Amino acid sequence: GGGYMVAKAYPIQLEPNPFNRFHISPGFQVGDLLFLSGHVPIDRDGMPVEASFDEQASLTFENLQRTLQKGGSCLEKIIKVTIYVTNMNLFRPKIIKLRQKWFKPPYPADTLVEVSALGHPSRLIEIEAVALCNGQIDR
Repeated sequence: GGGYMVAKAYPIQLEPNPFNRFHISPGFQVGDLLFLSGHVPIDRDGMPVEASFDEQASLTFENLQRTLQKGGSCLEKIIKVTIYVTNMNLFRPKIIKLRQKWFKPPYPADTLVEVSALGHPSRLIEIEAVALCNGQIDR
């Protein structure tokens, strides 16, 4: 039948690309959506930033925002996040505050998971996201 569209995935290009050293794409645009890799507290060269949880979280959100902007989106257009932390008891209250700081209602669909380790021994947080790149969230 007619009208069948073949889906295409377009990689999000970052320059410099901190993901290169890990052999990972920052994310892909598929239709009106962006699918992002887990973002972590790394510098533009992909080197880990060893810092407090608060500093790591801020850098992680800034890195997410950078990738989203390159994909034609922003933090306000995130519809789903998965947030990984290494200590639920310590970091859950901070995550609740971070959601208020970086997102606005209606807040993204969200899964918070505790894991035993994240890529680098110093890493305390990782966030992956799905966002709109075209269209808008009904606010």
